[in-house]
Amino acid sequence: MQANQAAHRGGQKPVTAGERGQVTVTAPIETTEAQPEAVLEGAGKGQIEGRSLGQIAWSRFKRDRVAVAGGIVVVLLIVVAILARPIQALFGLDPNAFHQDLIDANTSLPNGGWGGMSLSHPLGVDPKFGRDIATRILEGSWVSLVVAFGSTILSNVIGAIMGVVAGYYGGRVDSVISRLMDTFLAFPLLLFAIAISATLQGGAFGLNGLPLHLSVLIFVIGFFNWPYLGRIVRGQTLALREREFVDASRGMGAKGPYILFRELMPNLVGPIIVYSTLLIPTNILFEASLSFLGVGIQPPQASWGGMLREAVTYYQVDPEYMIVPGLAIFVTVLAFNLLGDGLRDALDPRSR
Repeated sequence: MQANQAAHRGGQKPVTAGERGQVTVTAPIETTEAQPEAVLEGAGKGQIEGRSLGQIAWSRFKRDRVAVAGGIVVVLLIVVAILARPIQALFGLDPNAFHQDLIDANTSLPNGGWGGMSLSHPLGVDPKFGRDIATRILEGSWVSLVVAFGSTILSNVIGAIMGVVAGYYGGRVDSVISRLMDTFLAFPLLLFAIAISATLQGGAFGLNGLPLHLSVLIFVIGFFNWPYLGRIVRGQTLALREREFVDASRGMGAKGPYILFRELMPNLVGPIIVYSTLLIPTNILFEASLSFLGVGIQPPQASWGGMLREAVTYYQVDPEYMIVPGLAIFVTVLAFNLLGDGLRDALDPRSR
């Protein structure tokens, strides 16, 4: 009785006499914990592996078929540009070889099909000297890519260093570098490039001919384009300098140069790569513009812009001579732009 009253006070069900005499049998509790032997047997099967940021970006990039197509075209163009001179030597091709027998003396136009196309000259010949257009396109490919890549590397190095220094230190350093960027951006770049290129055509710095022309174009295009990347890097650095890993480096006694080049720069590789793929086609167009105006690559050296300049005289009677180099520039610029857009989406999906 006292036990039942205590059970009532505790909110429990009272226990009857019959229940006190019963024996309760419970089933054994089954555990789902794997035995050590089973764990060892399943080791290495279906493990979930972590992926690096590069692997994640690559998986995003592969899903963009347009960007992948652009990347394939870019790789092919680079391979062709690298192998241009060996291919010419292997097949005995000369981009400056005259073939006056292929030009009709009465009409001053190439013989045969449209633009002089034939099995030996699949893209035709130019109407002035009968030079093979395919060989000159091949020769001009490495010229355009050397100028584009060289000027991009130069502008990226200057812009990245100036931008990260301005963004990290701030204050007067930031003000001085920012005003310097504004000054460079105020220059009429095309007119300035024309003036410098025309002045240095004869010879300078112990160089002349093609090496001089390439060096001048790389310097002019790269040196005056660095503020564009500098502004991007500065803005990214302003956000990164307040992150925890930078504070941790300061707390461990790291100095400014170490933080700049070991902590901040690795986190800026993505924006720099994306901007580079978008800057290269711009530099290709800039080089073609200067060559078209006659202050870039000088004849007889083949260049895509120079071929367009020579085709201006004949575009009404022989449009094929203008279409081929124009298509070469168009395809190259389009491929780099598609690749750049895909890399931007892969490295920074929040920008979509």
